[in-house]
Amino acid sequence: MPVTPYLNFDGRCEEALHFYQQAVGAEIIDLMKFSDSPEPCPEGVLPPGTEHKVMHASFRIGGTVLMASDCNCTGKPGFQGFSLTVTVATAAEVDRLLAALADGGKVDMPAAQTFFSPRFGTVTDRFGISWMVLVYGH
Repeated sequence: MPVTPYLNFDGRCEEALHFYQQAVGAEIIDLMKFSDSPEPCPEGVLPPGTEHKVMHASFRIGGTVLMASDCNCTGKPGFQGFSLTVTVATAAEVDRLLAALADGGKVDMPAAQTFFSPRFGTVTDRFGISWMVLVYGH
């Protein structure tokens, strides 16, 4: 029974997908806008002018598929209580990914050696998603 993260970017989904393509090599698998839906949203559900926002998307980072949307389209995504974790082969790759994800965001813990990893760091990206990037094991 797989569990798939579904991220609500609240109006910034397409921007986020393009950012993740550049930052971590994400591959967009599927993208449907509200205007593409075979069944239009009931009147009053979406703010005016948001018909070209993302109703549903799926994208792959490495071997993991994530899903995303713009949901209510208010432009205020709120991500709390979780982190996306990326495990890579080298310390240089940790540094590269942290720098890419920190563009417009902030480094929460600079990359360093820890008791559980030769290189580990955390960042919150420009959309408010927390990322942990590490080389697994010593």
